[in-house]
Amino acid sequence: MQEPVSFFTGFNPNDLWFLGEAALKTLWISILSITIGSVMGCVFGWVLHESKSVAGIILAPILDVFRSVPLLIQLVLFYNFAPMVGLDLNPFLSGVVILTFYTASLVTNVARGGIESVETSMRRASRSLGLTYWQDLFHVVLPIGGRTVFPAWIGVVLGVMKDSALVSVLGYVELLKASQILITRTQEPLLILSIAGAFYFALSYPISLYASKFEKRWAK
Repeated sequence: MQEPVSFFTGFNPNDLWFLGEAALKTLWISILSITIGSVMGCVFGWVLHESKSVAGIILAPILDVFRSVPLLIQLVLFYNFAPMVGLDLNPFLSGVVILTFYTASLVTNVARGGIESVETSMRRASRSLGLTYWQDLFHVVLPIGGRTVFPAWIGVVLGVMKDSALVSVLGYVELLKASQILITRTQEPLLILSIAGAFYFALSYPISLYASKFEKRWAK
């Protein structure tokens, strides 16, 4: 007589490896989204600071949509409507697109705040010394303004990394989705969520630590 096969099994080392791979996927989607989104946000912040014309009028409401609408709704809507316009994107690419624009919408205000934190008199002085507009922007505004808003940008980075867990609703097996899969199989939510939380901490804490050291070094 065959022994009955039990669906529920205990947590084993292979499950830990599975969570580790999912953590790397979380890190990968976060790096892509934060890097591209930060660059876009800096450009958008500069546009909003310098332009009061149609570019600024059109761009600001679009960014407000990404800041105001819950990220979960953005992910679901984009993933379901993209095929209607001919975009055949998998969950990973859909997540990258939305997280990138979400990051850009947050970094835009950070970047604009950094530009506006540099006093006008200082910028006029740099121009009077013969610096061009772009030299003033990269050699005066960027070092001073960047130092001012660096902590705020780190906050955005850590926030987006945690928000990347919402991509799990699209079927992308990142850390949260992997945890849900294992909880369903093992029925050990406390253990698995504790391990997942430890992975999130392992991803986030080095960023906070390095940012703190970099900020102190920058302030010297």
